[in-house]
Amino acid sequence: MEETTIIVVDDHPLFRQGVINTLSLEPGFKIVGQASNGTDALMKIRSLCPDIAVVDINLPGMNGQQITHQVVQDKLSTRIILLTAYDDHEQIIHAAWAGAAAYCAKDIDPLRLVQTVKDVVKGKYVIQDHVFDQDEFALWLNAEMEIARHLYSEPGSPFHPLSEREGEVLTCVVKGMSNKEIAASLGISHQTVKNHVTSILRKFGVEDRTQAVVYALKRGWVKLYDQVSQPQE
Repeated sequence: MEETTIIVVDDHPLFRQGVINTLSLEPGFKIVGQASNGTDALMKIRSLCPDIAVVDINLPGMNGQQITHQVVQDKLSTRIILLTAYDDHEQIIHAAWAGAAAYCAKDIDPLRLVQTVKDVVKGKYVIQDHVFDQDEFALWLNAEMEIARHLYSEPGSPFHPLSEREGEVLTCVVKGMSNKEIAASLGISHQTVKNHVTSILRKFGVEDRTQAVVYALKRGWVKLYDQVSQPQE
C-alpha cells in the first residue's frame, strides 16, 4: 500500500507533536516534515511535496490561508487541511475560497482527524463534519459566496468583501491605530483584532496594513479623514 506523506505545521510545539503522534500511529501515514512558521512551511511543502499538509491558520509570518493560496497558485499537488482555534463560519468560507481541502477546529477528535486525512487523500473536501465530493463542494462554495455577496454589499453597490466588523477594524487601521488601540476602541480582544486584520489582508490580496489602506482608499471603501463637524454656536 502506498504511504500517505504528511507534514504538520503549528507554532505550538506541544500541539504540533500531539498531531504528529496521532497521525504517526495510523498505518499508511508517514510524517515527512514539520514546521513552526508559515515561511518554513511553504519551503518544506515545495521541497518535500507531501500528499497532505496539516496547517494551523494562525502562524508567524505567512498564515495558513496565505500558505494555502500560494500552494494553489503554484499548482502544487499537496492538499491542505487547516486547523484553527477560531471556528467561525466566516473564516470557513475564507479557507474554502483560498483552496483548503478541509477545515477543522483544533478540538477535533483524533480519530476524526485521521478520517479527515483519509477523506482528503481520496479527493474529498471536509468542512467541519460535512464531507463533499468535488461537485458538491463547488455547489456549496458558490452558494456560500452568493450569500456573502448579499451580506457584504449594500443594494445597488459594488461587491464589498468585508464584514461589518472587518470594516470597523479597517477604519481604525486607516486612522493609524495599533491592534491594542483597536481592541480597546471596539471592545474586542487583541487576538480577534489580529484575526480580522489577517482576514482583511487575505481578502485584498495584499501583504501589509499600508497596502490594505491604499487598496481600500482607491475603491472608496474608507475615507482618509473623518468629516470634521462644525462647532455648535
